[in-house]
Amino acid sequence: MKKDEIKELSTADLREHLAQMEKDYRQLKINHSISPLDNPAKLTADRRMIARVKTELRKRELNNQ
Repeated sequence: MKKDEIKELSTADLREHLAQMEKDYRQLKINHSISPLDNPAKLTADRRMIARVKTELRKRELNNQ
């Protein structure tokens, strides 16, 4: 998902995506601790995507005040 795609989604959709991404990220970290991932850079990419979504949600929250 790119920044433009994040901005186009509704707030409710972003919250759903965020919950799913955080769940997937936690599972990926657990799997990585048990046996190394083929691509450990995916952890970094997922964490940054979660941060992008959280940033957009916070920005919308501040604009609505």
